[in-house]
Amino acid sequence: MEAALLSGTMKVMLPKLFSLVEKSWNLHKGIKRDIKFLEKELGMILRSIDAELSAGAANEDRGAVLLLSMEELRELAHGIEDCIDRLVYRASWKQQSSLLRRRLQSPKALLTGLQFAEKLQRMKQLVAEAHERRQRYPVPRPSQAASAAQADGSPSSASFDPRLTDADLVGVDETRAKLLEQLAAAAEGQPMQLKVVSIVGCWGSGKTALAADVYRIQAGSERFDKHAWVCAALRSPGEVLMDLLRGFSSDDHSCLGNVLNTSNVGQLCVQVREKLVKKRYFIVIDDLQTQNQWKIIKSAFPDDNDGSSRVVVTTTIQSVANACSSDNGYVHKMSRLDEKCSKELFSKKACPEKYSQYKQPDPTAILKKCDGQPLALVTIGEFLQSNGWPRGPACEDVCNNIGYHLETEETFEKMRRVLMRNYANLPGHALKACLLYFGIFPSDNPVRRKSLLRRWSAEGIIETQDSCDALTLAAKNFNKLVDQNFIEPIDVSNNNNVKTCQTYGMMREFILQLSISQNFVTLFCDDKKEEKYVRRLSLHHKNAKDGDSFKNIDLSLVRSLTIFGKACKTVLDFSKYELLRVLDLEKCDDLKDDHIKGICNLLLLKYLSLGGSVTELPEDIVKLEHLEALDVRRTKVNILPVEVFLLPCLVHILGEFRLSGKVYKKSVFLKKKTGNEVQKFLSEGKSNIETLAGFVTDGSDGFLHLMGHMNRLRKVKIWCKPSASSTDWTDLTRAIQQFIQDKKDENKDTTRSLSLNFDECSKNFLDLVRGPCYLSSLKLHGSLTALPKFFVSLRGLRELCLSTTTKLTTSVLEALSNLSYLQYLKLIARDIEDFVIEVQALPRLLCLCFELQNPTFPTIKQGAMCFLVTLQLLCKDINGFSGINIECFEHLEEVILHPKVSLETQKLFEKAAEEHPNGPKIVLLKSGDEAEAEAESSNDRLNPAFSNMGISEISPALNELPSGIVVP
Repeated sequence: MEAALLSGTMKVMLPKLFSLVEKSWNLHKGIKRDIKFLEKELGMILRSIDAELSAGAANEDRGAVLLLSMEELRELAHGIEDCIDRLVYRASWKQQSSLLRRRLQSPKALLTGLQFAEKLQRMKQLVAEAHERRQRYPVPRPSQAASAAQADGSPSSASFDPRLTDADLVGVDETRAKLLEQLAAAAEGQPMQLKVVSIVGCWGSGKTALAADVYRIQAGSERFDKHAWVCAALRSPGEVLMDLLRGFSSDDHSCLGNVLNTSNVGQLCVQVREKLVKKRYFIVIDDLQTQNQWKIIKSAFPDDNDGSSRVVVTTTIQSVANACSSDNGYVHKMSRLDEKCSKELFSKKACPEKYSQYKQPDPTAILKKCDGQPLALVTIGEFLQSNGWPRGPACEDVCNNIGYHLETEETFEKMRRVLMRNYANLPGHALKACLLYFGIFPSDNPVRRKSLLRRWSAEGIIETQDSCDALTLAAKNFNKLVDQNFIEPIDVSNNNNVKTCQTYGMMREFILQLSISQNFVTLFCDDKKEEKYVRRLSLHHKNAKDGDSFKNIDLSLVRSLTIFGKACKTVLDFSKYELLRVLDLEKCDDLKDDHIKGICNLLLLKYLSLGGSVTELPEDIVKLEHLEALDVRRTKVNILPVEVFLLPCLVHILGEFRLSGKVYKKSVFLKKKTGNEVQKFLSEGKSNIETLAGFVTDGSDGFLHLMGHMNRLRKVKIWCKPSASSTDWTDLTRAIQQFIQDKKDENKDTTRSLSLNFDECSKNFLDLVRGPCYLSSLKLHGSLTALPKFFVSLRGLRELCLSTTTKLTTSVLEALSNLSYLQYLKLIARDIEDFVIEVQALPRLLCLCFELQNPTFPTIKQGAMCFLVTLQLLCKDINGFSGINIECFEHLEEVILHPKVSLETQKLFEKAAEEHPNGPKIVLLKSGDEAEAEAESSNDRLNPAFSNMGISEISPALNELPSGIVVP
């Protein structure tokens, strides 16, 4: 984890450091050698820390010597990074300042060249001292086997018999019945082959208990010749196969035969296959961790031509579940308990029988903290009972100290081990750091995915690679956390990309406790903090308003500052900060224009998000040469200083603005000195801007002339708002033409997105755009009587949203059928004219959404949109099917309805879903957090079709049925 945070940052910063230093002062060769020495030491230190974390994560009792050793190494690594960052800050400051200004305004903490050389020597000495200390006090390592057994927190899988467990099962009757139906013998017409049922869900959701319950039922019948239960957690495929053979021995003592070494996987597969050939078998593989693990284990199962054998797999990883059940299989997604079942389970564990008639305290706080997770409900219930519930401590008192209990109380040991094991199993250092980063945000604050990825990139958490940029790698890490059920999506766009997300229940408490204990995050949610060394500072809501709370904190070393709510003057005095890389003030209530000038002196800043009462950005923003992302969506800023486009590292600009008035008109702009500088800067290919979302134009802006020189643009949003003097839209047409031009040989990007809002003007300017063109996403909002002519030659379009306040005409709709690569289509209108979607039309379409005031739908012929997965009918006045026949869509997985549709209509769709061969879900659209949705899509108002949304299920399919299970 530390390696991802520190060495990742160094990997990016050191080349810039040497470049800046060469320009600023002649470094002595000895200093250069010292820097390279510390760079190498830093890498070794960080890997050593993470090796200790990985080895010790499974071992709860890591020992005081190990903890002190890790703490020393962590402080040493931070010291090295501080030393190098200060040099970068000094070099940046010297490069930007005149001689007179340096003498008058030199920062007090700015190191001289001699002081810096002395600092480097001191750091080298500390490295040597730390090495000698570790030699004097070596840390004993537990054996791998012991660690694995201890981490599992349960008996070895070979001796574990789920039939002997006694679990409390709540709300699982329907779920159990549906799973048993899936495990039943193959019906006529079904494939005659091995069937694998996967049960997937987050930690503590009751996967193992559900599988054990089903196993007891199946093992008690005479349907199967062989039964076995194995645990795959922290075990090699060879060990799992060996446990399978031991499991078969309970049915046939001759099964073990000649016991092989677990490393001889090939022979173990042969032995397992020999025991299962021509047999009907039922096997449960609990806690499978990787697809490769499954691939090897599966190879031991013989072909089952009569379709009678069954395998059940439990896992926390969605992609593993999908891989296991890809052929003739089924995936059951665990759901958390609803409020009623949560309360029932909690009461069972918390309240002794003799107090069943006693009026119990209100458990609302506990239920909210547990968030429907059975293991959490059981653990806290048992803890409260051991402390005298219902006469004992109040729920609120337990909730306020849940982090302490999780870390220290014996009752929480199993839950603590489960959480730590899941954390330790995260592959790579960066992924662990990405998870702990969620500790910055309040529990009730949905986290915007794109903003989160930009923050990770700015802090250097993601180590860049030559073949992949940091944001792409950040997105992959985010997807892994979702895949492994550490975080959950809240709002999802039509193309299935997550908009906002959150951590949940006790996972949130675990992340918070771990991030604070490792000094990864310093959280001010009260007024009692004594940390002197802070790297990531987060203020929550109305706390820490007193400046005395920060008197012992060296703010010059803070790398990330995030404020939710109010903050004191000390925190908003940006002259105290030097090394800030991430500044997130979009939810800071006290931010004003006066603070922005100080922000412009944060020379290492990479991510800046503003809110509050800010109305303007100063020209001095040009000093932020490292800035990568500028987000002013939550501000009142509507004029952008043209100097912003001189920032060499800037990649993302988010807001709704025009250029500054002095260069607003093209005729004025090109005569200005700054305008000439910007034009020269852009024409030389120095701009790195990829996202410009977005700007307001009347067609005559000087900015439109600049846009043509931004060769890296991938996402553009434009509001067309005519003024009294605007009659010519030629410049806008030319800018769009240049952006969407098909540059097959020059541009390797696979994504290019254009959003246009021309509701206040005619779309005729689009008819002048000529092909060939390339866009992956297009969103149009305005009066649409016909599609623009360039559609005929548009290549690569996968996502399309058409939005109008009037009627969508037949000519527009019929033209859509020719878009053979389209995957996501949304139509928003008052109503639509009659048209027919013919056979083989839209062959790649995965998601189709109608948002209509008057629900009149097209006629869809059998064979059209044959791979459609999601159908969204967001029309509150829809009456019955209204001509929609879901049987036409063979691969349909879900139908999403408006939350205000009638109960009769819901029931009709539910019945149709039950009769559909694929059993699609029927769900209601549920709006996410409105404020978050507005912030996420404030520059996307032309495109309400792709605003945030969440889903509330009405009639779940089998893999989404609510389940409530408790592991004893």
